[in-house]
Amino acid sequence: MYNDDTELLFPSRVIRELRDERAAGWAELVDRVKDTPPDHPDHLAFVLMMAKLNGCTSCNADSFRAMRGCTQCAIQNVKRNKGGDGELVKLFEKALKEVSKFAPQK
Repeated sequence: MYNDDTELLFPSRVIRELRDERAAGWAELVDRVKDTPPDHPDHLAFVLMMAKLNGCTSCNADSFRAMRGCTQCAIQNVKRNKGGDGELVKLFEKALKEVSKFAPQK
């Protein structure tokens, strides 16, 4: 089954859709990232964090997640995350450190 909303990894176009899915700390993080260019470290770190949170690397065309699409998968995973907004921000900061090791600084 093919879904137009399904991609290989977490798509940047979904970032804006996640803003109101949690409390203020999460909304601030999304606001920080949503308008950055795709090669900005914050943008890359957010995509990396979401790819890990969503399990994008284990998703395949026949999976239920792929059939629902990336947007619904991401919304569900953000809503269901047991940690608070602070924990998600910490995951972002960890991803940012990881990105900074591999991405050249501008």
